[in-house]
Amino acid sequence: MRIDIITVLPGLLEGPFSHSILKRAEDKGLASVKVHDLRGYGIGKQKSVDNYAFGGGAGMVMMIEPIAKCIEDLKKERDYDEVIYMTPDGLTFNQAMANSFSLTENLIILCGHYKGVDERVRQHLITKEVSIGDFVLSGGELAAAVVTDAIIRLLPGVLNDETSALTDSFQDGLLAPPVYTRPATYKGWKVPEVLLSGHAANIESWRFDESVRRTKERRPDLMEGDNSLGKGDSTTARNDN
Repeated sequence: MRIDIITVLPGLLEGPFSHSILKRAEDKGLASVKVHDLRGYGIGKQKSVDNYAFGGGAGMVMMIEPIAKCIEDLKKERDYDEVIYMTPDGLTFNQAMANSFSLTENLIILCGHYKGVDERVRQHLITKEVSIGDFVLSGGELAAAVVTDAIIRLLPGVLNDETSALTDSFQDGLLAPPVYTRPATYKGWKVPEVLLSGHAANIESWRFDESVRRTKERRPDLMEGDNSLGKGDSTTARNDN
């Protein structure tokens, strides 16, 4: 799998992709993340990538030309399954979306900045608009890193235990159950006896019941099916992050 990220601040992405699971995936040859500095496609001597908004108003707008040239160059090398724009008014990213993206081969992620991008980018160059929540960041880089991490950890062989991702919260529409490790007793606080019983069926039943209980308490909306990918899923949806 390959993910190409277009940004005006590539330095913000150096840390997340040089450690932990993402680094392991690249070392194993399972995934490749390439960060592209949009200023390499900037206009004029100043390599400008933004300008004032037509009609006035506060803030700068990312211009269409540098973005279009960068995407066109990338598409000369390979076909892309999606061109994603990180923006606060996009589809809310969830586990189902991560699962879907993990089945693709090539993705482009465009990081928004300033007051966002020229609307023509969204209309003609973007296939999916994604948000990581109802808040605004200074730019789309951290949001892109979140999405990339969520996708790549699902690829076969990335995690040491390949069943781990399948038991994460949201994979089955429920939150994950509580987990415990040694010691079995600490300051009088005990691990539930069923987890020490060795009875696999009883343990699985307990974990399911705890998942349901926790989901009802903390995320009752999930019990109503609100976590489906299909909700509001369109070719484009409207997070400058």
